[in-house]
Amino acid sequence: MEPNIHINYIAILIAVVANFVLGFLWYTPLFGKTWGKEMGFNMEEKPDPSIMIKGMVFMVIGNFLMAYVFAHNMAVWNPVTWGLEPSTASPSAVATMAAIFTWLGFYFPNDLGSTVWEKKSWKLFWINTGYHFFCLFVAAMILANMA
Repeated sequence: MEPNIHINYIAILIAVVANFVLGFLWYTPLFGKTWGKEMGFNMEEKPDPSIMIKGMVFMVIGNFLMAYVFAHNMAVWNPVTWGLEPSTASPSAVATMAAIFTWLGFYFPNDLGSTVWEKKSWKLFWINTGYHFFCLFVAAMILANMA
């Protein structure tokens, strides 16, 4: 049996925008000062605008790749993709499990490794890994509920 994978590109674009906004909120008013201090940035200096623009462009590209691959993975695990009966689980429950297991298996271990090998603080670890989890959670909710 061949899978019938449906990808909702509108949901992907909404997830990209939502995660861009989340990134702004996470690393500016919520944890910006703490994150900058833990990264060793001089908080008195204004960042170079060209670096900020480059960072934002790459963030949008990264958010798109994450949302696209995540949408594909979620579709592959959907029984309907394989011509089976739909799951009785709510889209929000499926999204929550997808976010938790993707974060736990892919993001959390990488965040742990980079924290230890790069000698970063545990405070920075929790800021970054928390952001990764909430990015996945937001994307999963959008993707699952717009499928």
